[in-house]
Amino acid sequence: QVQLVESGGGLVQAGGSLRLSCAASGRTFSSYTMAWFRQAPGKEREFVATISWSSSNTYYADSVKGRFTISRDNAKNTVYLQMNSLEPEDTAVYYCAAAYKLLPRTPGGYNYWGQGTQVTVSS
Repeated sequence: QVQLVESGGGLVQAGGSLRLSCAASGRTFSSYTMAWFRQAPGKEREFVATISWSSSNTYYADSVKGRFTISRDNAKNTVYLQMNSLEPEDTAVYYCAAAYKLLPRTPGGYNYWGQGTQVTVSS
């Protein structure tokens, strides 16, 4: 019912910045909680950040607090992840996700997923 398409990943030096975008289509975008997850090779998918439909509530993983910012523009059907002060440990495939529940923090709580975009941080 909802399609999510991500962009903005790439290769960046440690200390640099990237902005990821996720464009949604299909069912009403503003009805969904949105989130970003990431998955590094050999590791489980990890929660990064989530945002409510009105942008009134956000929640971040401890590992990215103060460095990453999640935002959304419902008029543009788009959610963003601004990533600053990137570290090699941030290297992963980043996934956009949508849920009907309020601010789930586990992959099982999300109903729709994007294709993923690779972020590689070099030292």
